[in-house]
Amino acid sequence: MRLRTSWLALGLLAAFTSSLAAQTTARVELTSPTPTIAVGDRVQLTARVFDANGNVLDVAVRFFSSSRREFPISRDGLLQPTRGGEYVAYVRVNTARNVRDSIAFSVDFPPVRNVVITPTSERFFVGASVRHEATVYDETDFLRRDVPVTWSTDDPGIASVDRYGELTAHRAGIAILTATAEGVRQSHRYTVIPNPIRTLTLSMSQDSARTGDVLHATAIALDAGGQRVSDAPVSFSLIAHPEDTVVAQFPPAEIDQQGRFVAQKAGDYTILAIAPGHVARYTVQIANRLVTQEVQFIGQGPVRDVPTSDLWIWEGVDGRDYAVTGTWGANGVAYFWDVTDPSSPELIDSVVVDARTVNDVKISEDGRVAVISREGASNRRNGIVILDVTNPRDVQIHSTFDDELTGGVHNVFIYDNHVYAVNNGRRFDVINIEDPTNPHRVGRFELDTPGHAIHDVWVVDGIAYTSNWGDGVVLIDVGNGIMGGSPSNPIKITSYADFGGATHAAFPYESPTGKFYVFMGDERGRPGFDGQEGNVPPLMGGYIHIVDFTDPMNPEEVARYEVPEAGSHNLWIEDDKLYAAYYNGGMRVVDISGELKGNLMYQNREIARYLAYDPEGYVPNAPFTWGPQPYKGNLFFAEHNSGLWAVKLQPRRVLTP
Repeated sequence: MRLRTSWLALGLLAAFTSSLAAQTTARVELTSPTPTIAVGDRVQLTARVFDANGNVLDVAVRFFSSSRREFPISRDGLLQPTRGGEYVAYVRVNTARNVRDSIAFSVDFPPVRNVVITPTSERFFVGASVRHEATVYDETDFLRRDVPVTWSTDDPGIASVDRYGELTAHRAGIAILTATAEGVRQSHRYTVIPNPIRTLTLSMSQDSARTGDVLHATAIALDAGGQRVSDAPVSFSLIAHPEDTVVAQFPPAEIDQQGRFVAQKAGDYTILAIAPGHVARYTVQIANRLVTQEVQFIGQGPVRDVPTSDLWIWEGVDGRDYAVTGTWGANGVAYFWDVTDPSSPELIDSVVVDARTVNDVKISEDGRVAVISREGASNRRNGIVILDVTNPRDVQIHSTFDDELTGGVHNVFIYDNHVYAVNNGRRFDVINIEDPTNPHRVGRFELDTPGHAIHDVWVVDGIAYTSNWGDGVVLIDVGNGIMGGSPSNPIKITSYADFGGATHAAFPYESPTGKFYVFMGDERGRPGFDGQEGNVPPLMGGYIHIVDFTDPMNPEEVARYEVPEAGSHNLWIEDDKLYAAYYNGGMRVVDISGELKGNLMYQNREIARYLAYDPEGYVPNAPFTWGPQPYKGNLFFAEHNSGLWAVKLQPRRVLTP
């Protein structure tokens, strides 16, 4: 093994300088012309750093925001909010990160512009009750959930509405339903007719299933002539008789108004279809889903002096199996391992580059080229480093590429001789590496939404799936052909922003059911957490949103995987299994077979979990799982505090009498 130390001295010097500055810096003071501003205002924040004697120091600071999308702040402190609300601006001293200050801001919302009522139709039946929703948008087209809506009808004798938008028809006639928000009104005209429904029948796609299986209810309403009433207002409900009585925990089952039913608990469930003057019933039986498997520890490639970031496993050109792992907040090291025997990973080489963090590591499809990302370079020229890994025991540097990538590259992906590099958290650049000694940019893609940002990019079948925090996941044609896109001309296909607003990683999955899902992982930390709190493992939040993209122009969030005690990080999907790194919640393996709905955590879909404890770790006995990759029957994952791990799922044991 050879350790290249060309930048190690710089790292030690930076550490000494940082320590000295931390000793002399006493406080930082953040100031603003006003704490109350409006959307679109430009406000310059200022900060002064003082030593213990009150003298002003010429020390670099960093400004940052409690909400980078709605309340963006530039590196030099220019604030320009894009959304109303309550936010906090922060400043910290670069060389003494525990020295910081903050100011709370109130950003005035723009006026309401539009109110949209759903659902709507041309006619309404006497005796029907249908709840309506009012979606409110302001002048910036921002969805306003904070604005109260009042409901009314022009003739309560024909149809009345309660404060929640539930409209009930009493007799035939014309009824006008109105929603009002901050003086802006939207109305819809209904023709109320006598109820034509004479019979209502209900069927289910299955009579029995397991927890987590999705069953479909179909209700058919007929009129006096036996003709189907296509616009019959049918709602679905259920009566639960679970095996295990559930009190103040979570609903044992759920059914939506499209008739999709799923149970979290085993038991009998009676599905109800309700139409004006009619109720139909159907009972189904749900058994426990039995998928749990034991996990066997296989081996560890320990890294205990610095935190570990991401990993990649591949088969080398010599037929042996290798791994590469990055490092975080350290001295720019990437480690290379021989994992042909996963019970004994062998450290075979390492490369040190000018960086504090090598966050991401990727290998080309042919196993000959590696790309590692750089952040925190001493000369502030970050970018990527392209490596020759034809012989992983003697890794050579092909080239570096930092043109217009100086702000830092956090994540990369290699696809078809191109590198998709996340550039300064704002866009991705496409770099051609057909000749890895002569990389050159051929394209780029950036959103145009206010305060936009990007964290990750993953490319499958010529489609890039980007994780864009508050903008959610965006699907971009970079060679698939669906929109005529290419690496040099990326074209947006569609997007979906989940309610959580913190999309950090995304993974597409074409299910054998015919459904096409995108799994979108949140990332949320403690307020103000920046990874500089010593040997205190952070508590993370957020979960995995599961979005049905079968109709790419009409994506629908249908399920989630939420671990109560921890938040999600990176993920991988293969063979109907979700492999999810859940930080302090460890490594999780989840059964995602069949159609998905509800919270998978409560449906007995979790196959296994593994928490990697290392008493000699960077933070001792503190599992903090970063990223997984299943490979040749084993599961490899990176542990932030202890390096590279390998485990193996054991065959499920079936107990017989």
